[in-house]
Amino acid sequence: MDVRTLMQQAVINHADRTCVVHRDHRLSFAEAWDRGIRMANGLLSMGLQPGDRVGVIEDNSVEAADFFHGAAIANLVRVPLYPRNGREAHVHMLSHTDCKVLVASDAHYHEVVDISDEVPSIQHTLVRDATYEDWLAAQSAELPDIDIAPEDNFIIRHTGGTTGLSKGVAYTHRAWLNAGRDWFYTFPPVEPGDKCLHMGPISHGSGYQYLPTFLGGGCNVMMDHFDPEETLDVMEREGIAFMFMVPTMANALVRARTSRDRDFSKLKCILIAAAPIADATALAAREVFGDVLYQGYGQTEVLPVAMMGPAQWFAEVEGSTPLRACGMPLPFAQIEIWNDQNQALPRGEVGEIVARSDGQMAGFWNNPEATRARVVRGWVKTGDMGRLDENGYLYIVDRADDMIISGGYNIWPMELENVIADHDEVLEVAVFGVPHEKWGETPHAVCVVAAGASVSEEEIIELCARRLGSYKKPSAVTFRAEPLPKSPVGKIMRKNLREPFWEGHDRRISGS
Repeated sequence: MDVRTLMQQAVINHADRTCVVHRDHRLSFAEAWDRGIRMANGLLSMGLQPGDRVGVIEDNSVEAADFFHGAAIANLVRVPLYPRNGREAHVHMLSHTDCKVLVASDAHYHEVVDISDEVPSIQHTLVRDATYEDWLAAQSAELPDIDIAPEDNFIIRHTGGTTGLSKGVAYTHRAWLNAGRDWFYTFPPVEPGDKCLHMGPISHGSGYQYLPTFLGGGCNVMMDHFDPEETLDVMEREGIAFMFMVPTMANALVRARTSRDRDFSKLKCILIAAAPIADATALAAREVFGDVLYQGYGQTEVLPVAMMGPAQWFAEVEGSTPLRACGMPLPFAQIEIWNDQNQALPRGEVGEIVARSDGQMAGFWNNPEATRARVVRGWVKTGDMGRLDENGYLYIVDRADDMIISGGYNIWPMELENVIADHDEVLEVAVFGVPHEKWGETPHAVCVVAAGASVSEEEIIELCARRLGSYKKPSAVTFRAEPLPKSPVGKIMRKNLREPFWEGHDRRISGS
């Protein structure tokens, strides 16, 4: 099966239901499909052929839905760019995928203006400015006659990060459908009329929920920015059933002034993924939203592979600590823990998490060397260190390259962050390794606190020593009022905080 065929079936079955909402703009399935057909024909009129790549830079909007639908209808391959990335990253993503057309929202066009001078493959740039609606209305409303095979490419997503050259991961129609199926496998069913809220861009993690919601007759509610009080307003007003958020969003929502005075009775599932969540945030979110919390694990290269709902997440299980886990292997995925010789380790031992699923990549786009390094015997190496316990719970210890080696001991930043986040006055925290003359490197904590907070450096250090042992405590704590730096999807960027401490060092680790 292919995406367009299944989307068209949903349009026939749910033509008059609300399909897309953005602010005050509402589209039925029939209206959204008509706009998608016109977008498809407009793109094809630029000389594009099925399988050609089209770059796009945008926030969530009705126009973003136009492009999602139109690319599927025309069998074109979407290449999302990430707003707020540097121009070098935009040029790289467009160049190595040979994009022939670039679609840009008016708000982000300044990031890519005249970029065709640096990307020779780009033949046309479509700017969605004040002329866009007239342009769209002028396109043909006849469904283009295009063959689509399940193994045709559907989207190329790039690996995360805002520095360096990211790698492209291509999904076929089959793989994208399989990934969506597996994301929703353990969720309550999507029923016609259910609403899914997209706080983060549909070019990122939230986008995996867009198509399953559409195919089930649900409505995708789009937000083009994240504000806690506005988000809570939309959740209550629209009667949101499904949503995706990263832990920093969950933390902001539960700390919002009005979060406990709302009607969330329509909620079925809040998926929290893309980064580890602190115990305190998970428990507070359960108190605010109820037993609707799900946690998932996967990567752009292989997903999803682990999931757990509230019955597993907040359970008391002998031999396990579910609150610290990131899920349990899904029925249609496999997970193993490997040592540095790529051999499976016994349950309970820490090693690299490797996985395979129907939604995994075939390889990195035009990068066989990187593919060989990451895909071994059909398994995708994640770069995350973790373990599986006897009951099947998966635990992430941390990213392999974030491990701190202090005096010969391995210290995982996430472990300290989880403890520090329990402090009532700490709003956000990041821990990373900094150089140390005696120990080689040592943990440093950066905590965001509210104005007037009384928490001290000694208090944080003592808390970590008491809970984790003296050798794991941070050597220093920095307090700040401004939020921590985050990626476009809300992940805290430890490396940005760490870099100034390593100026003058030729490696990002240090030996004693």
